[in-house]
Amino acid sequence: VQAIEVAVDPHAVPSLFAVGRVYYGARSMDPNQDNAVVIVGAGLVGSLLAVLLAERGHAVTVYEKRPDLRETGAGGGRSINLVLTRRGIRALERVGLAEGALALTVPVTGRMMHPVEGELAYQPYGRDESECNYSISRGGLNEFLIREAARRGVEFRFRSPLVDADLDAGRLTFEDARAGRRRTVDAHAVFGADGAASAVRTAFRKLDGFEESVEMLEHGYKELTIPAGEAGGFRIAEQALHIWPRGDLMLMALPNLDGSFTVTLYLPYRGRHGFDALRTADDVLALFSSRFPDAIPLIPDLTESYFANPTGELGTVRCGPWNHGGRALLIGDASHAIVPFFGQGMNAGFEDCTVLDELLERHGRGDWEPVFAALAARRKPNADAIAAMALENFVEMRDRVGDPAFLLRKQVEHRLEREMPQEYRSRYSMVMYSHIPFDVALRAGRIQERILGELCEGLASADDLDLDLARTSIRERLAPFLREHGVSLDY
Repeated sequence: VQAIEVAVDPHAVPSLFAVGRVYYGARSMDPNQDNAVVIVGAGLVGSLLAVLLAERGHAVTVYEKRPDLRETGAGGGRSINLVLTRRGIRALERVGLAEGALALTVPVTGRMMHPVEGELAYQPYGRDESECNYSISRGGLNEFLIREAARRGVEFRFRSPLVDADLDAGRLTFEDARAGRRRTVDAHAVFGADGAASAVRTAFRKLDGFEESVEMLEHGYKELTIPAGEAGGFRIAEQALHIWPRGDLMLMALPNLDGSFTVTLYLPYRGRHGFDALRTADDVLALFSSRFPDAIPLIPDLTESYFANPTGELGTVRCGPWNHGGRALLIGDASHAIVPFFGQGMNAGFEDCTVLDELLERHGRGDWEPVFAALAARRKPNADAIAAMALENFVEMRDRVGDPAFLLRKQVEHRLEREMPQEYRSRYSMVMYSHIPFDVALRAGRIQERILGELCEGLASADDLDLDLARTSIRERLAPFLREHGVSLDY
């Protein structure tokens, strides 16, 4: 090793100097090995996928266009805090990382609604406080996963954007910023985990039969921050997702471990309350004074952060097929990016990894074609379903959560979950706290909407609910659907 260090330019043998490279005896990470795979994208899904594949004995190299988070830190200004739920936790459990990830979270048990005037209103998520979501920093979790992947022998090459791809040959060309030249590599399997603006998906567009739809919202977002209190504590209720619903605009806040809250402002791009109308500090203060007055004292650098932080975009990606034979696979946001209003973007991507791992267990290492085809067939309907539910939840969160009729329906549903836990769980619960397929939860939710509409007709309070009528309706209409799809609500 000393001779190599003295005699050889490290850029000539980058495999010896790469971040995260580990050798196990005679095992090398030569990409020409029959177990060598390349992952494009070192985000959340790409990093977790790298851990799973390394645990199965694959030589994994991850290429990422951004700098290394371990060196630069997670930063801020453009991140919507995430919620980790049961689907994501299950994927982390498969590689022993759930405990470490949960240590980075703050439990969130419900929504806290902030009206323009009047009392705050709290809506619990589950039937009790054991059913909660876990607020987590995107950057903090990403850095944790990169470190764990590197510890397992995964090689990361940062500042290396993909510039060309021959998917038939499994040949990829990257711009190597550190070496100042392009690098072409071969792999037996290529995974596109490079997000909604995927460069690998761009290569898929050249393939016959590939279809793609990218639907952007007419809303964007800005990140703001509620700092921790003087003693490091939370300045508002810490175990809640705080929402200021105002129709076409909305403010949300999720807690962080340090006592702060990551705040996200959602506005249309154009209009009286749009981003294009907020040109000065006075414009921003006027908007908050009229629509979010109680948030102003919580965000001391409101106008500075508003103009310093970029405006993020929100959209839905639908495409297919996700795989090109056994050579390449799109996974996570690269294949099914969704808007963040059901908190399932990351969890859906992690669930992709769970399904992939289960299929590899069944088919064995290296038999990629049936694995890729089976994953795409199994996950595509579920990806489309959660995309639809996330868009529906956007309307619910900004328009309906303060509506008295909607609140009554939620109270009735909460009572049904308490009184009939083996027969009725809300669609929200099925999505967040179970492994029920998203498409089944979506269709069950349609049945539930009709049942709830009938039960709430003429009802003044959830205490007046006719439980006998509710049981009959649920057993005659919802239960047969759940049985047909093998769904148990015992979770």
